[in-house]
Amino acid sequence: MEKTAIELFAGVGGFRCGLNHVTLTNNKVIENGNWKFLWANQWEPATKSQEAYECYKKRFGGDISNVDIFEVDKHKIPDHTLLVGGFPCQDYSVAQTLSNSKGIEGKKGVLWWAIEETLFIKKPPFVLLENVDRLLLSPAKQRGRDFGMMLRSFYENGYDVQWRVINAGEYGLPQKRRRTYIFAYHKSTNYYKKMHELDDRNIIFEKGIFSKEFPIQSEYFAINKADISEYKDLVEVSKMFKCQFYNAGIMSNGGIYTIKVKADCNLIYPLRKIREKHDVDEKYFLNEEQIKKFEFLKGSKRIPRVKPNGEPYYYSEGAMSFPDNLDMPARTMLTSESGISRTTHVIEDLKTKKLRLLTPKECERINGFPDNWTNTGMSDKKRYFMMGNALVVGVIEKIGKEIENIVENEE
Repeated sequence: MEKTAIELFAGVGGFRCGLNHVTLTNNKVIENGNWKFLWANQWEPATKSQEAYECYKKRFGGDISNVDIFEVDKHKIPDHTLLVGGFPCQDYSVAQTLSNSKGIEGKKGVLWWAIEETLFIKKPPFVLLENVDRLLLSPAKQRGRDFGMMLRSFYENGYDVQWRVINAGEYGLPQKRRRTYIFAYHKSTNYYKKMHELDDRNIIFEKGIFSKEFPIQSEYFAINKADISEYKDLVEVSKMFKCQFYNAGIMSNGGIYTIKVKADCNLIYPLRKIREKHDVDEKYFLNEEQIKKFEFLKGSKRIPRVKPNGEPYYYSEGAMSFPDNLDMPARTMLTSESGISRTTHVIEDLKTKKLRLLTPKECERINGFPDNWTNTGMSDKKRYFMMGNALVVGVIEKIGKEIENIVENEE
């Protein structure tokens, strides 16, 4: 079976960088892996500027589409072995409270149906997707419905699914970024048949795609079961399905088995390792006023507020490390990284010992991209934004090793 791939919602190319162990030397991209990317789509709605597309195009060239994915004729997408995508997740994002999250009904959540349409038409043997961990809980009023609808879509198109919520920082990578990774495999594959010979627990703990590169403790802390095949159709799933999904699980022929597990890895990638060693531009350093603002934002607080109905209450926040702990991985990077906010990283500069923001290059390192990957003409603010939206390349590298083995065993 050929190692061919397409990338939906490609961003600046995190999946491709991970699967092909990409390096950037003298502004020249070298793909050191075995995957041939046949096509990609990247389009940002409601904006004339398409910086992510321009970055992907400049780095990789090739056939990349820059139109609304719903306008793409899925029949014209090249046949491929692996479909990958970090489909937009604003409607499930930690930037919103769960009760305000519209989930799969939101403007971004509906983009799932572009993936579903591609599965229906192209039937790729394997699929690897990434989304926020909150996906498993959405929406607040009907827990698990959105992920259940996705699982039902996979089921109707002939796929089984394994998923795991992976915190990259718990597995020796530079950022504490927790994301849901979804691996689906079609019933026509040998891998599908092999997994059907194993019990669900064995797949999660020993034989599944995540078990080797992302080891977990031998005990579990909660368990749940359900069956997505019992529902008449997607409409009934949407109206009636509820499920407490945990951070590991499998769907096999519609049967859902999900458990709560903990990582079993002692590797730490300290933030100090990503700091630039040469002189850093003065614009990244903080003045006294900015330092005071950060001290307040990152400090503990208990502020009196009033609810819309007039009822008083206290808004409380705990203290955060200030500056950031250089002996631990970076915290989750958000698209607001460049601003003065509670979530922005502040580090001690290596040479001057003064406090400053991360540079765009350091943000790329935190996500595992080559240095200057997004230095393609976009502003610093946009470079921060791209990295806040990106995935951790190292996680894809690890999963990619297992997918290569799986594809090679399809012969």
